Amino acid sequence: MYKKSVLANGIRIVTDELPYVKSITLGIWVSTGSRHEQDHNQGISHFIEHLLFKGTKNRSAKDIAEQIDEVGGQLNAFTSKEYTCYYIKLLDTHLQLGMEILTDMLLNSKFDAQDILREKEVVVEEYNMYEDTPDELVHDLYLSHVFPNHPIGRNILGTRNSITNFSTKLVNEYYQANYTPGKIVVAAAGNLKHQDIMRLTEQLLGNISGENLNHKLQRPIYNPSMQIISKKTEQVHICLGTQGVTQSSPDLYAIHVLNNIIGGSASSRLFQAIREERGLAYSIFSYQSNYTDCGLFSIYAGTRPDNTKQVIHLIMDTIYNIAEQGVTEKELYKAKEQLKGSLLLGLESSSSRMSRIGKQEVMLEKYITPEEIVQEIDAVTMEKLEQLCVNVFAQQKFSCVTLGPISEKEIPENYFG
Repeated sequence: MYKKSVLANGIRIVTDELPYVKSITLGIWVSTGSRHEQDHNQGISHFIEHLLFKGTKNRSAKDIAEQIDEVGGQLNAFTSKEYTCYYIKLLDTHLQLGMEILTDMLLNSKFDAQDILREKEVVVEEYNMYEDTPDELVHDLYLSHVFPNHPIGRNILGTRNSITNFSTKLVNEYYQANYTPGKIVVAAAGNLKHQDIMRLTEQLLGNISGENLNHKLQRPIYNPSMQIISKKTEQVHICLGTQGVTQSSPDLYAIHVLNNIIGGSASSRLFQAIREERGLAYSIFSYQSNYTDCGLFSIYAGTRPDNTKQVIHLIMDTIYNIAEQGVTEKELYKAKEQLKGSLLLGLESSSSRMSRIGKQEVMLEKYITPEEIVQEIDAVTMEKLEQLCVNVFAQQKFSCVTLGPISEKEIPENYFG
């Protein structure tokens, strides 16, 4: 039920028709994120995301909220390293209203000087809240450590100094340069017709123009080392890992299977060894970060200071054990079934379908069907995982960042750097 069209001005439209649901999720994706910023405007992609909710020439911020609430809809947005997305979920009978609100926000936001002034305070408070959440903060500290002096390593929020210096001129310059037709994708999933989305997009966005700014992305250089950051917390927050694979890598699905086995589920090796068998952590997991030209395989754990060394040893022993001995047939089968189950259950939601087709178009400029993904997962073999383990774990050095009340002597440094 997937379809794609391109307007004359370059805006891409992707839809997924689901006639058995009553909802529609509409998304406007823009191929710009914190990776595309410069030193002087760090955080501006996220800041503009905020400003688009502050009112337009046609609707106040209150009008937008009330019109969404009146039809029981949900409106939100998010900014990532490489794209920004604005989306709305509502009943299929309110398709036109949803499209009108989203496009009005995209095209007619006022960027009022007073709104910018107030929103700077809001984002600074968001930054402060983030600083007070060590189990979230450590992931950004880790990213800035492994990719130093590169936009991928920066906090999406920016810095206090960059946020404070945002101005109407700076906002408008970035918006005009990056919110151009060739970088916009309209994604929709639910009880809809592709031609209706096409007609509304043409009507509401067909006349906009603008030259696409082609960013020359510089691949970040991975920095394997150890960093200990002292902070007065109850736990030590550990983030460690090594280079992974890119979003378009042929090993993408294999590393998702591997991630599931290592720390991606409650039955994973790390969860069982560290939480269930020894009670050394409440939160312990591994995860993938896949970008256009780089990737990371990472592990997080939160534990008491006196358990830090033991937890790190157990994590690294688990990784090296898998790198040397591989995984079992049972683990491989279970991981593949879990991934396929998660994928197929997600297909029942219009919001997850919209997110999937929107991200694929923005990142890959193509559509990968669920059936193709299932085939890729099924094609992951023991031999493929063994080779992946060699590539990811055996031939690379690891990085580690700890946040909490510990000193260098409590960290086994021989693993890192």
